Amino acid sequence: MKKALILLLTLSMMLFMFAGCTSEDATPDPDNGDDPIVEEGAVSFGLGVKTSIGKSRSMADDVTAQAQVDTTFAGVSFDKDGKVVAVHIDVAQVRVAYDEEMQLTTDKAGPFLTKKDLKDNYNMKPRSDIGKEWYEQIAAFEEWMIGKTVAEIKALNVKVVDDAHQNVPDVPELTSSVTITVESYIEAVEIAWNNRTEAANIDKLGLGYTISIGKSRGAGDDVTAQAQVDVTMSATAFDADGKVVGTQIDVAQTRVAYDEEGQLTSDKSAKLKTKKELKEDYNMKARSDIGKEWYEQMAAFEDWMVGQTVAEIKGLKVKVVDDAHQNVPDVPELTSSVTITVESYIKAVENAFGTKK
Repeated sequence: MKKALILLLTLSMMLFMFAGCTSEDATPDPDNGDDPIVEEGAVSFGLGVKTSIGKSRSMADDVTAQAQVDTTFAGVSFDKDGKVVAVHIDVAQVRVAYDEEMQLTTDKAGPFLTKKDLKDNYNMKPRSDIGKEWYEQIAAFEEWMIGKTVAEIKALNVKVVDDAHQNVPDVPELTSSVTITVESYIEAVEIAWNNRTEAANIDKLGLGYTISIGKSRGAGDDVTAQAQVDVTMSATAFDADGKVVGTQIDVAQTRVAYDEEGQLTSDKSAKLKTKKELKEDYNMKARSDIGKEWYEQMAAFEDWMVGQTVAEIKGLKVKVVDDAHQNVPDVPELTSSVTITVESYIKAVENAFGTKK
């Protein structure tokens, strides 16, 4: 009887030790056929862009012509269940003004900032019923999205306050923090979801941009006035060491055209596409020395960035081909795949690193 009791106690202790070794604290050994640890957190990310010229105006008796390009863009990361892990939303609201002779009055050198970067200088607070600036309200809206799927975000109850405030959140958790119209922000997040790509080891996601109106022009002897706003955007995912694990770069190249009388000729209701969305319709292939479209060259450049830090990407050797091709990659691994100017794309990635979360 005594021996049997000792044996029973010994077996019980062995079972307890075995159970402890197979707890969640144990490290799986793939070489022994153990299942790998399931990665938590973000497993994919995307960039979404929505552009409008609806607030552009023609010349009239009491006003001069002004092009306004509103580019809403979102960088979003998602977990394995499609729930938002991190989200950045911003708007480049760029105005290009003309005088009575349809000559540019806006300084083409800028600088041009997004609503988020303008902070209090956007000057919404004095007109806000809740006394909050745009960047404060969008921060609250981004926070509300965390942990939700795109379907849940799209199902948000909204209301119409007045002509200037359509689709305002109408849920208790947002009524005291978000009174801005959110329709375009939700659309940009949905587009980011549709554009998502998988990446391993995502630790943080950033959203960066550059803005230029350098190719805008006033009226001349043989040309009419045309505003051109180029917004370059990058949603870039980084690992814990600050190396790029994936990036999506795109450009909203938006033109607003006028006739000799300063009247708009561009369709204000047209669906405007980015360079990536245009694909072959961007029509670079016919002018490319390597016979590749912009989206194909950008895909190669994005792939090249993976595994590199921002400092390494900025250290890319470049060359000048001609006036239209400045800062073209000059390294063997890119010469046959990327002949576009890359300066603004690198800058957008660098800016994304500065906003990562």
